[in-house]
Amino acid sequence: MKQTDNLSESTSIADKLGIPAPLFWGFVGLLFFMIGDGVEAGYLAPYLEGQGISSRNTALLFTIYGVTVSLSSWASGPLSDLWGPKRVMWIGLAIWGVFEVLFLTFGVAVNSYPIMLAAYTMRGFGYPLFTYGFLVWIAAATPPRQLGSAAGWFWFAFSGGLPTLGSLFASFSIPLIGEMATFWSSLALVMFGGLLALLMTREPIGSKRLAAPGTPPATIFFSSISILWREPKTFIAMIVRTINTSSEYAFLVIMPAFFTKVIGFSLSQWLQLLSIIFLSNILVNLVSGITADRLGHRTVVALFGCVGAAITVPLFYYVPQMFPGNFPIAAAMGALYGATIAAFVPLSGLVPQICPKEKAAALSALGLGAGASTWVGPAIVTWFENWRGIEGIIWIFSGLYVASAVMTLVLTVSPEARRYIDAAAARGDVAEEVTLGH
Repeated sequence: MKQTDNLSESTSIADKLGIPAPLFWGFVGLLFFMIGDGVEAGYLAPYLEGQGISSRNTALLFTIYGVTVSLSSWASGPLSDLWGPKRVMWIGLAIWGVFEVLFLTFGVAVNSYPIMLAAYTMRGFGYPLFTYGFLVWIAAATPPRQLGSAAGWFWFAFSGGLPTLGSLFASFSIPLIGEMATFWSSLALVMFGGLLALLMTREPIGSKRLAAPGTPPATIFFSSISILWREPKTFIAMIVRTINTSSEYAFLVIMPAFFTKVIGFSLSQWLQLLSIIFLSNILVNLVSGITADRLGHRTVVALFGCVGAAITVPLFYYVPQMFPGNFPIAAAMGALYGATIAAFVPLSGLVPQICPKEKAAALSALGLGAGASTWVGPAIVTWFENWRGIEGIIWIFSGLYVASAVMTLVLTVSPEARRYIDAAAARGDVAEEVTLGH
């Protein structure tokens, strides 16, 4: 009886927070999974360069990894339709664990770049299947009245782990147990979080095929791609979403050395700075959605996201150089940068309104953009670092954010789509704000 009462109490607390109670442990497990995935984010690049791997080869490692992340991010939706989200999550967890062991044992430990490249590339299929599989599960099992807040909590857990708490964990563990042991601790965190989510979450919808019986697999996969040319605005939104976080992934390659060698920070200070950037990011994730309800989705994305990032990216580079070694000033610039990147979140509510009849396919386009950003950012480093160095890369990203502001202005909701949304809302079978693609 007492156990039941405790369960009811925790359930009601979850509901009050906007977390679907049957999925509560999934959110907790997701946070631990992403903490583990984010442990290496701030120090893998400088560690490899310290082992004699060139910055160009390090950037290539991140680029190829990003390609598999991109493919897996897109595939998680149709695979969940075919097999059910929970099975897709199990596959993602297994891939991450197996190839992380190979990456560390036969790659990093013996400094074999070919093995590192192969294992890390394959590991890139892991976390999107787990995380975005859970995102599909949320969309499938959450009542419309809770869908927006549930998705907000998803991104809170996602960004809170990668790289916010992950980098913070590394900043304390590296001085205590060393860099290699910290790599292994990330594996333990990922497996703990993954097993917690999968074994403790027993909501039944996630274990079932989501697509209608008899729907051919080719049809499911093709619709998630063909929407890019059938509805060109989804293609534009995908490009904007790619630009959104591409600078983040580029900065994970180039900024550790910049802040430690040029600005004079220790590795622990850099990891703490990275945590501050993404703490700002996860807080503004929640605020930007609320602001978009009042000012409009396009306005928030174009003004605070695109134009804001075009300004804060150069500030993050130039201002710390004016005050070398000054951590509070660098942290303030980093927090501004993280906030503007988070202001792109309303894209997730805008795109389903542009294509209200094909929300899942439209969100797959955003997922593809999110995945693409993980390799586009490092690719820009690979292609252009020898041209003008870090400074040139900074201005490339600033220019891309200006271009994304112009593209965002095209993302209007047609009168036909608006009528469909209004009619569906009147029937009570549509969630007005769906935030599933950041």
